[in-house]
Amino acid sequence: MRSALFLAFLVAGCAATAPAPVEGPSPQALQALAPTGKLRVGLYPGSPTSFISGDGGAAPRGVGYELGGALARQAGVPFEPQVMKSNNEVLEAAKAGRVDLVFTNATAARAEFLDFTPAALRIEKGYLVPAASPLRDASEIDRPGLRIGYSKGSTTASELGHLVKHAAMVEEPSIDEAVRALAGGRLDAFATNKAILFQMSDRLAGSRVLPGRWGEESLAFGIPRGRESALAFVTQFARQAQEGGEIARAAQRAGLRGLAPGN
Repeated sequence: MRSALFLAFLVAGCAATAPAPVEGPSPQALQALAPTGKLRVGLYPGSPTSFISGDGGAAPRGVGYELGGALARQAGVPFEPQVMKSNNEVLEAAKAGRVDLVFTNATAARAEFLDFTPAALRIEKGYLVPAASPLRDASEIDRPGLRIGYSKGSTTASELGHLVKHAAMVEEPSIDEAVRALAGGRLDAFATNKAILFQMSDRLAGSRVLPGRWGEESLAFGIPRGRESALAFVTQFARQAQEGGEIARAAQRAGLRGLAPGN
């Protein structure tokens, strides 16, 4: 609730300040940003920071989806959203240069193949547990016999592995599979950022995002390494989208929850 109220105030405060227009990219920057003539944005379903499909004919939502489209319009090229099964697939596509833009957790490992803008959102990391779970707080999670799920290709395994000494870590190929594993009793908890956890909880009756956190994610726009001439344009766009409230409004439309305090 605190995150939702903060986001509402942030949107209201930003609405009165229209962002200054971003100058279009130079020909060199445009070639680096969209070498195919289209802006291919890597997205994955189930996360309000990336892509939420529209129900009943409604338009898709998600910070990555909406801001990717806005960047394409600013650059004057067609927007080509590429929705993949998981964030791991998106990252592999970015590493291979098959997508031109991602909105993701800006970690040191990912900076080896992506150039990032400054962080645009910070989100708490936590745990989702099913309805029958006796757990009431994130501090109770590290128990022998408990199975904690994480997404394949995420940073959770390495980061949480340093904190969890007794529970077992279980890799899941996608968010959909993780929801099924929780529902079927194959997982006792699932760990990721709370924006995703709250979306998962909406699909799993009685499930709960535990109070407390085990870390934060700093999300930013990233482009494949080797395209440095486009980074200044993307950074300028990201900064003005944040200052003008576009990122906050996209997050609100996507129902993003779990923002870190002081975001």
